[in-house]
Order: sequence, then structure tokens, then C-alpha cells
Amino acid sequence: MTTGRTPNQAKGSSRQTGAFPLWAGAAIVLLVAAVVVLLGLLAFSIVERRWEAQRPALVVTPIAEWEPNNAVWGQNYPREYESYLKTRMDTSKTKFGGAFPRDYLEGDPYQVILFAGYGFGKEYLQARGHYHAVEDVTKTKRIKVPVNAATCWTCKSTDVPRLMDKMGVKEFYAANFHDLKGEITHPIGCQDCHDPETMKLRITRPALREGFAAMGRDINEATHQEMRSLVCAQCHVEYYFKTDAAAGLKNYLTLPWSKGTTVEAMLEYYDEIEFSDYVNPISGTPIVKPQHPDYELYLTGVHSYRDVSCADCHMPYRTEGGVKFTDHHVQSPLLNISNSCAVCHRWSEDEIRGRVEGIQAKVSGAMMEAEEALVQAHFDIAAAVQAGAMDEVLKAARQSLRHAQFRWDYVSATNGMGFHSPQESMRLLGEAANLAQQARLEVARLLARIGVTVTPQYPDVSTRQKAWDVAQTFIKGDGTKLFP
Repeated sequence: MTTGRTPNQAKGSSRQTGAFPLWAGAAIVLLVAAVVVLLGLLAFSIVERRWEAQRPALVVTPIAEWEPNNAVWGQNYPREYESYLKTRMDTSKTKFGGAFPRDYLEGDPYQVILFAGYGFGKEYLQARGHYHAVEDVTKTKRIKVPVNAATCWTCKSTDVPRLMDKMGVKEFYAANFHDLKGEITHPIGCQDCHDPETMKLRITRPALREGFAAMGRDINEATHQEMRSLVCAQCHVEYYFKTDAAAGLKNYLTLPWSKGTTVEAMLEYYDEIEFSDYVNPISGTPIVKPQHPDYELYLTGVHSYRDVSCADCHMPYRTEGGVKFTDHHVQSPLLNISNSCAVCHRWSEDEIRGRVEGIQAKVSGAMMEAEEALVQAHFDIAAAVQAGAMDEVLKAARQSLRHAQFRWDYVSATNGMGFHSPQESMRLLGEAANLAQQARLEVARLLARIGVTVTPQYPDVSTRQKAWDVAQTFIKGDGTKLFP
């Protein structure tokens, strides 16, 4: 049977339909060569970058155990040190924060009344960057002369761990602040958070370690990611100065965590030991002044729940010259949105900033409403005293006011205007306003029982100077008359 084709025709048909064109082989060879070259370049780049990343560890200049000079560390870790030096800048501002030392008392005269009789009523400035810590603490009007606790140095300098090792922790706390001025000269820096031999994160302040122990927890079991928040928690926490003659303690820095880290747990702790930082001279209320419980508030927020650390937002990673490192320019994430927030939140910078500031504005509004109720409560209790009410009958009102002001100040004293945990911040501010109104209601009932029907006349405290003048009348013992 024939196909109708000759053998030559069949062969020609095979070349046309089944064989590659002559140029295809050369193209494949060139393509393979190009891929090999590219892979070689990639491999070389990876090896080079790995070597560059490891180079600091290979050329380390030995650093002493308690080396306080950040410049010495910077010889081995120049990128981190150069970024740290940017904390010298004190002109940056966000809507509610930044490094600019804004005057809280000038912008919010109510706080002069709330802190009357205490150092914060004299001066309350927004903190500048870590670089200025030693300078700022020595110049603040809150430090008493000639005697003040050396404990106030604890979170201000890399010289502190060295002195604690030299003097002993109890002896350091018990010393006079002014006697150590010559010894403490280096600001917050490398040694506060890093082991000089391994560069691993470590805890250098005993109060945090003791705070964990008081809760039955071992801080040594913390993960590396947890440590990226805990090194910050060495200072950004609530604390008080404990004095116990029987235990040989004087001004011993203590975290009130034995009952937990919530506001309710800490208030229970303080009430149990009857502790107060000062007594407000207007209302006679014993007040606990929260310091800056950023860590405790953070623990109640979504970022903590999702295991996002303080450093992830405030010290985000950067890449430079093929090296990934932590940016040590500690600042508001709103000043570095692309490297901090935008790593997780895929919105524009304007959208992120607007969302954050919207949350902060709500917290700020709630804070001012709580402040107004607190100030009125202080004056209402003062009015009751002027009307002849005794301390015993004012005890309940003062307790409510004490708890109200702690809740308000717990939010006010933290950085971030509540953003570290917006829901918890709003809860606490709502409770603060409610408890302050309860105190006012208690006083109103008391005044009615003793036959006083005239409404107290609140003095003008609309400016810092006016508020200061009013507070001084109570500090001196006379007190502005609140009834016509």
C-alpha cells in the first residue's frame, strides 16, 4: 500500500515538523550561561553580605563589663551608634508627642491643681531623647536641693549599673542624688540593654527582675522577642520608692506587681501598705502618682497580644550596605511610619497617621473630661472642710478621688496618648470620671446633711499662673474661700 510520498519527501517533512531550528541550540547555550552567571553573582552577593553582617563580631574591640561610654561601643557597632546619636535631636513633634520638651502645665493648667504640693506641680516637661537624660534630670525643678534620693538616677545613665555593682544596690538607692553627680555623666545607652561580650539583650536594673519574681515569674525564661520589650520595661513602668527600716531599705526602687500589673492590682497593693507619693493640699487626699506605666498599658493592647515588641515600632529594623540592623534612634513611630507601622499595615502614611491621631484625639478628649471632674472633686472636698466637715466623714470621698486620679494619671503619664492600648485607656478614663463624680456626690450629700445649701464657687484656674496662685493658698494653709 502506498502513501503517495517518496522517501525523500518523508524525510523533508520530518525536518520541518520535529527538529529545532539551527539557532535554537545557540540560544539555549547563551541562556544557560546567563543563568549561571546570574546565580554566581547572587551567590557572591549573599556571601559578601553575610561576611559584612558578621564583620563587627570578627573585629570586636573588647568592651568592659560595665563600660558606660556609648562611643566605645560605637567603635564596634557604628551603624547602631550613629542612629543612637540622633536622639540628640529635640525639635521633632507629633500631635501628642515627639522629642520637643513641651510644657504640660502651660498647656493644661488643671494639672497644676491635680499635682499641687508635689514636684510635678512645679515643672512637668515632655521628655527629650535618651541622649539628654542626665542633663535633664539634673536641671529639673522636681529634684530637691540639697537632699534627694539617688534612686532618681536609676533610669538616666549607663553609669548606674557600674555604681550598683560597686556600691551595692541598697546602698546606691539610699545615697544622696547630689553626691553622685560627679560619678554619673553618661546618658542612657548601649550598656543599659546589652551584654558587652555577646551583645545579647540583658536586664541591668534589678527592680524589673524583682518585679517578675514578686509575681512568681523568672525573667530569665523570657524569649528574645519578649526581651525586645523588657529592656524598655526596665524604666517605662510604674514604680515607687520603698523605705523599710527593718529590712534596711531606703528609697528602694520597687515595682508594685506582687498582685499583678493591672491598675486594680496596683491600687490594691498601694492601699494595703497605705502608700502615697503626696497629699494634695486642696482636698487632703493621699495621692499615688503613676510614673510612666507604658509597659503595663502595652500588655493590655493588641500589639502585645500579637507579640509585637516595643522595639518593633520604636526601634525598627533598617538595611544599610547589605546589613540589617536595629535603628537606635528611639522615637515616635509616627516620625518613621514607613519602617515601623507600614511593615504590617499596608496603607498610605497619611491613612496610618490619621488613624493613630484619631484614636489619640478621642483619648485626649476623655482625659480632659476626667481632669475637669477631678479638679472639681478636689475643690468640693476643700469646700466641705471649710464648712466644718471632719476627716472621718470625708474618708470615702477621698478614697474615691484617690482611685479616680490614679486611673486618669495612669493614662496621662504614659507616652503615646493612650495608643498603646486604646480600649483600656478609655475604660480607665471613664472610670476616673465616674469615681470623681461619685466623690463629688458624696460631698454634696454631706454638705446637705450639715445644712450647707450654697454651691461652692470654684476659683479661676484657666491659666498656669492662676492655678499656681490658687494652689499656693492651700499649700500655705489658708486656702481660697470657696463659699461667698
